[in-house]
Amino acid sequence: MNLKEIMQENVFAVVGDTLNKDKYAYKIKNELMEHGYKVYCVGKELASLNDISEDIDVIDLCIHPSKGLNLIKECTKPYKYILIQPGAESPALLEYLEKSHIAFFEGCALVGLRVYAKKN
Repeated sequence: MNLKEIMQENVFAVVGDTLNKDKYAYKIKNELMEHGYKVYCVGKELASLNDISEDIDVIDLCIHPSKGLNLIKECTKPYKYILIQPGAESPALLEYLEKSHIAFFEGCALVGLRVYAKKN
């Protein structure tokens, strides 16, 4: 799996502060929506990934690694991939994902949108 494959998915859960214009989660949320992706926001708008009403294609972590790890551990919703933004990674998170055989990629959604965004 790579960033190109991730950007071909449809339903994204952006995890982080999606209400603060200065935060990357806010920028990612808006750019995904501008490109026609369906976006759910967890952290400030929804409390949990489990609050999302449909299956998730990509969980995009734009949050402190320990908070991201907790949200992933409590998630019971089906999802395909986790995209870990720069700064949202930690040894504990990566170890958990690897041991749990969860598909993840460390990269930037904003770069992915500029290079691999789906055509509307």
